[in-house]
Amino acid sequence: MKKTLIAISLSIFVSQTNAGIRQYHADLGSSQWQLTKDSRLKCTLSHQIPNYGEAKFYSTANRKTNMEFELDMLRLPDNYSLAQVRAVAPNWRPGVASRTLADMKLHKQFAPDLPKKVAWTMLSELEQGMSPTFYYDDWYNDNDKIAVGLSTSRFHKAYQDFVGCVGNLLNYSFDDIAYTVLNFEFGSDKFTKSSQKRISMIKEYLSLDTDLELVLIDGFSDSYGARNINQKTSEKRANKIREYFVQNGIDASRIEAKGYGEKRHIAANDTVLGRAKNRRVVIRMDKP
Repeated sequence: MKKTLIAISLSIFVSQTNAGIRQYHADLGSSQWQLTKDSRLKCTLSHQIPNYGEAKFYSTANRKTNMEFELDMLRLPDNYSLAQVRAVAPNWRPGVASRTLADMKLHKQFAPDLPKKVAWTMLSELEQGMSPTFYYDDWYNDNDKIAVGLSTSRFHKAYQDFVGCVGNLLNYSFDDIAYTVLNFEFGSDKFTKSSQKRISMIKEYLSLDTDLELVLIDGFSDSYGARNINQKTSEKRANKIREYFVQNGIDASRIEAKGYGEKRHIAANDTVLGRAKNRRVVIRMDKP
């Protein structure tokens, strides 16, 4: 009789404990992971959470390996608070203890995110069959807590594709080439070796990023020689780069080239080194 009473009491306690928790997660049948961005500029691994939003892991082209996580909520936070991130074992792994991974800041009207180390840890937990889950207080109902879980179902294939995409990202970013100075050999429109490498990088980036609407190419010369010849030389240098981009498949309407001759020197013209710096083309790019 005592055992029965204890069992009934425990059942009531568990029911009351879970009553105030609203849970959001994709079940076995609806869980989907997919590579929604797959290019050499950005890779995004997405997971839909029914009636809640979308979880996204993403990495972008950069000189350093990077990774971020974003929880894109349908209903954004209404105040500042913290969410606890825990790795939780699924029901088919009884006895496996959950563990805390991190705290995630919830800022008012912003989708919360997590940095590289935590994002990779979450992916590692998913790979091992654990479900990263976010716990926080509901900002509208003081009696409710929210639990948002990422499902392990159908994760592995999409994750393998994502890792392959990350490994193929460019090893430089837009910021690395947004403002580039190319230098030329004396009296010609022939690039120096370092500038040849640089323009190849820009060409590759432009071929991948169609959001860049306008590329400005400004040509300059030193003051050695006749002014009208220097003007024509600067125009020739700027147009050479424009033609290079067009010949490599970049839409001509995206590129504007202009020569400035001896104007806007950045160094003195009375030394060989100074004149070399002035013989240049500046490529400027800006994102909308």
